[in-house]
Amino acid sequence: MDIDPLLLARIQFAFTITFHIIFPTFTIGLSAYIATLEVMWLWSGREHYHRLARFWTKIFAVSFAMGVVSGIVLSYQFGTNWSRFSEFAGNIVGPLMGYEVLTAFFLEATFLGIMLFGWDRVPKPLHVFACIAVAAGTLMSAFWILSANSWMQTPQGHAIQNGIAVPVDWLAIVFNPSFPYRFAHMTTAAYLTTSFVVLAVGARYMIAGKFFDEAKTMLRMGIGFAAIVAPLQLLIGDQHGLNTLKHQPIKIAAMEAHWDGSHPGALVLFAWPDEKNEKNLFEISIPKAASMILKHDPNALFPGLKSVPPQDRPPVKNVFFAFRVMVGIGLFMIGSAFFGIYLWWRRKLFQTRWYLWPMQHAWWIGFVAVIAGWLVTENGRQPWIVYGLQRTADAISPVAGGLVLSTLILYVAVYSIVFSMGIYYINRLIAKGPGADELAPDSGVPNRPLAAGVKQQ
Repeated sequence: MDIDPLLLARIQFAFTITFHIIFPTFTIGLSAYIATLEVMWLWSGREHYHRLARFWTKIFAVSFAMGVVSGIVLSYQFGTNWSRFSEFAGNIVGPLMGYEVLTAFFLEATFLGIMLFGWDRVPKPLHVFACIAVAAGTLMSAFWILSANSWMQTPQGHAIQNGIAVPVDWLAIVFNPSFPYRFAHMTTAAYLTTSFVVLAVGARYMIAGKFFDEAKTMLRMGIGFAAIVAPLQLLIGDQHGLNTLKHQPIKIAAMEAHWDGSHPGALVLFAWPDEKNEKNLFEISIPKAASMILKHDPNALFPGLKSVPPQDRPPVKNVFFAFRVMVGIGLFMIGSAFFGIYLWWRRKLFQTRWYLWPMQHAWWIGFVAVIAGWLVTENGRQPWIVYGLQRTADAISPVAGGLVLSTLILYVAVYSIVFSMGIYYINRLIAKGPGADELAPDSGVPNRPLAAGVKQQ
């Protein structure tokens, strides 16, 4: 049987990056949340902030370890499956990934031990500083990785010599046209995703009637932060879309299932893109609304999918539906956060079970939105691995399809075990709770059930 190594290599990389991106997303946001709790503990002296920081640090340690393990595999795949890409772009992508290790990873490694094991062993200010340093390291790591990925999307500051990309202007490479928007969009997504995890855990404890002081803090912080960041993410995403229209117009055409660029673009709410016949089936749309959003003119034109040959188009269905999943979850986050603020204002947040119950199960939605967003970004770039410079088909290693298939099966098996064990252990930590056997110093009594504490807003 003839097995296509290109297809299998793409599936393998997609699987590993989908698994991996969950953990950096969480650790970027969670490290910032822990640092915030530490600062509040140092400033106020209230011990429930301390208990919450210790509780979330345990979960951070598990997530960070899983992120490191899954990320190492991605680096190896550049050599095993994508050696021609490494040959073409290694002079640029290699140093950017190296800068991540030299700056971000070394910073994290230096202070991670203090963060995890320095409780009651080092002065409070030093422990707070260590948490801030780890949070800064995760953000710096995102900076370099997103810079490398953004250069692949909008390459700049390079020259082609003997068929190889070489750096000419490092500032132009690092701060390429799409980087500021992608960096802002991804980091905000990480913080927003974490805020819904914190909100979900707080709602879980409130419904269960335990760890009331901690649950109250998590609900307030999660809802308050989401109410600020979720609308901001909508604005950042809009600007990111306008930047993409300028530099990758066919990606936007796929996101909107916009085939004919000779007519103003309709905002397609739902459709089934028919790539063979170059049209949409079962379309529900708002005429000219896409042109209004993208060009601020209902009669403006922007390129359609038909403006390039079929072999130069991304897989339309993947991009179209993933984009709607991401936007739909984003709108849900905005609505649920604002409604939570309304309940908080009415002093009904802690006893409104019909709101808390779905919120305790909403911890996963941010991760799905992030995965959908990356699917839009990476599938929308196809058929290019470095946009306009190297096609994905030309980047594959001369490796047999059977070998790629065998390693793919191995990755799926190992990652499934690792992921299952990690989620199981994190859930055990959450079930145990923050300082379950301690008294609540703020009140002088044990953590109280929901019925006894709902009056306190």
